[in-house]
Amino acid sequence: MTKTELQAYLHTHIPLSAAMQVTVKSVGETEVVLEAPLAPNINHRETLFGGSASAVAILAAWSLLHCRTRAEGIDSRLVIQRNSMEYLAPVAGNFIARAFLSSEDDWKGFMKLFRRRGRARISVSSELEYAGEVAGRLEGDFVALGKE
Repeated sequence: MTKTELQAYLHTHIPLSAAMQVTVKSVGETEVVLEAPLAPNINHRETLFGGSASAVAILAAWSLLHCRTRAEGIDSRLVIQRNSMEYLAPVAGNFIARAFLSSEDDWKGFMKLFRRRGRARISVSSELEYAGEVAGRLEGDFVALGKE
């Protein structure tokens, strides 16, 4: 999936991504990078609203799984089961969310289980970057469910 295709998909199927002005910077086999401006995601302190930070981090992680499962020929429903977000520094401008698997070794087991049982769980990490520094970290568990 190209970055243009992913961005169109997100804006069409997850309208919040369009409202937050999220753009897809890159789509790779092992990571997805999203970018968002501060203006539509600002809080009362003129920094990034925590809910927006979490939403973009989750969106990047979900996007990575969406792209990878599609590349494997899997059409599944991907849902987040749980997550934790750590805020490390204030964000006062455009920021990116870089998503990657918490353990690349888990991918084979995830795919094997999904193909056998029609559902599987995997952990995905996402880091928020601002001004060249990591400003936040998300750890999320996602579940892929076979379409009925």
